Amino acid sequence: MNYGEIKKYDIANGEGVRVSLFVSGCTHKCKGCFNEETWNFLHGNPFTEETEKELLEALSKSYINGLSLLGGEPFEPQNQKVLLSLLRKVRQTFPNKNIWCYTGYLFDKELLSESRARCEYTDDMLGLIDVLVDGEFVQAQKDITLSFRGSANQRIIDVKASLEAGTVKLFELSS
Repeated sequence: MNYGEIKKYDIANGEGVRVSLFVSGCTHKCKGCFNEETWNFLHGNPFTEETEKELLEALSKSYINGLSLLGGEPFEPQNQKVLLSLLRKVRQTFPNKNIWCYTGYLFDKELLSESRARCEYTDDMLGLIDVLVDGEFVQAQKDITLSFRGSANQRIIDVKASLEAGTVKLFELSS
């Protein structure tokens, strides 16, 4: 897996101050995407042990609320194995920090059901993610007043509550 960028002080992609990893590779290719260069799976740098150490070190700061995964597309099957390993280490090392993930795939219709995104790692990844912002970016529904999402069709999902309930439960943002 390759990644395009690591932001160590990100306040735009989840609540609080976050460390954000922008992975490479996306087959959605949404019109108006803010990060088109990450569509290419070869964009950026290879994700290595040193990259993982850099992320864990950045997450160790007391003022960091958690990790955000973006892209590209974290749930492309080619990215899931590496990200699952990272998420397990983040959970083990920082059990009190939260994990947000942005995906163009729909939680209930594509990640939990048969789709091109589902693979042997999908369920385990979902089990480690706290908040999922799902749905492709739709330029016709772009709304810059929305918190933590780019278009009105996208949902901010409480993953654990949704998995327990068997239906989508939206995440309640802090005031």
